[in-house]
Amino acid sequence: MGYILSIDQSTSGTKGLIWNRQGALVGRCDIPHRQITNDKGWVEHDPEEIYRNALTAAEAAIKEAGVKPENIEVAGISNQRETAICWDKFTGLPVYKAIVWQCGRAASITEEMAAQGLGDLVKTKTGLNLSPFFSAAKFSWIVKNVPAAAEAVKNGSLCCGTVDAWLIYKLTGELKTDYSNASRTELLNLDTLTWDEDLISVFGLKEACLPEICDSDSLFGYSDFGGLFPKGVPIHSVMGDSHAALFANNCTKQHMAKTTYGTGSSIMVNVGAQRPERAEGVVTSLAWGRNGEVVYVLEGNINYTGAVIKWLADNIGIIAESSEAGDVASSVTSNGGVYLVPAFSGLGAPYFSNNSRAIICGMSKATTRSHIVRAAEECVAYQIHDVVKAMNRSSDCPLSSIKADGGPTRDRFLMQFQADILGIPVEISSLEALSGAGAAYCAALGAGIASEKEIFSSIRYRIIEPQMDSAQREKLLAGWNDAVRMIIKI
Repeated sequence: MGYILSIDQSTSGTKGLIWNRQGALVGRCDIPHRQITNDKGWVEHDPEEIYRNALTAAEAAIKEAGVKPENIEVAGISNQRETAICWDKFTGLPVYKAIVWQCGRAASITEEMAAQGLGDLVKTKTGLNLSPFFSAAKFSWIVKNVPAAAEAVKNGSLCCGTVDAWLIYKLTGELKTDYSNASRTELLNLDTLTWDEDLISVFGLKEACLPEICDSDSLFGYSDFGGLFPKGVPIHSVMGDSHAALFANNCTKQHMAKTTYGTGSSIMVNVGAQRPERAEGVVTSLAWGRNGEVVYVLEGNINYTGAVIKWLADNIGIIAESSEAGDVASSVTSNGGVYLVPAFSGLGAPYFSNNSRAIICGMSKATTRSHIVRAAEECVAYQIHDVVKAMNRSSDCPLSSIKADGGPTRDRFLMQFQADILGIPVEISSLEALSGAGAAYCAALGAGIASEKEIFSSIRYRIIEPQMDSAQREKLLAGWNDAVRMIIKI
């Protein structure tokens, strides 16, 4: 029996995952990588560490699954998006660290572009708001600030790519990406489905630096994964992690939506084969390209969701570990009027306020540790509510339910509160590694070794119904909106 390998390269680490043809997970290895930060709030990763971890995780997952390397038929990759890597194609070495999607160091570049009136051009062509969080501004920052990068542009050796392109290059020698990742760079024209010459120019880049854009189920090349396999295994899928989770949730039909809980969160709804006319408070991207056709999505990205709970444990120390948060939050009957707005590096959708900073408000002498933890838990659900509300304004078909995946879905308090504050059912996947699953499922289908019926057969859903009455919901949301108004105007 053949198996599928997927590499899920996320913000916090790299997973090696082994799947059977029925879509069941049979082996897993997780390897964290360093978060390189400084007092300016810059966030970086080491690209070489990420590549080494991908090889190590693949080997360890195969051993954990108890399968032989020669039984791996196909591989797929899902990846953290917008994180920017530049490397020299002659040496294969990075010219700088990977600038992580969370990092806003390129704000001066996008602010200058906005002052020149280029914001509308970017939004019209790419579906994205002009922002330092997307890859193009990060590439531009590297070219402007790293002499080796500027020199590589001159001699035609610079490669600019997201994490998927970096891994594909290291594994296969090919310079390729897929539509999902390309659509998150601010360099892809959503109408022509090609790199846009005007945008490449305004960001100070050259098209020769950029990877070839392929369907997400393309054959991206063959790799022996550093000698792990006796012969090259075909890599038959690449997807940004949120897109891969949408695919694994089988949201392949219009108006189906999911939210992925991780360091941040991505709320994404499939809007079909045509670019939507409206995107109020959210952005438009490509879900994937498969069989020569693309699918569009509306998406809202939130910078801090699971990371808020990790902050409580690692920075503030009022809980020992993230898994305690739900129990502590449910130990009090309400938030006691306390709200936390986690704008540690600005607020994402639907506010797009890069300069806002976090607050905790509404405290009184009666406020306890539990109220603050509950406020942190609740802020995750409030932020997702705000994105869903924006999506509903942009669609003729409001969401009637939403699928959910990611580690925080184990938090029963959070999931019930999420359903309550949305007022619609939340369907929680039986699998947590949905991004890796999407890469594996797409690879199996692209390689023709499984049918859709087979590959999606393993996932089950636990449905959480809303229990809160509308008056209580509106009262809580009013308090949240008041808190948000303290740091931005809405």
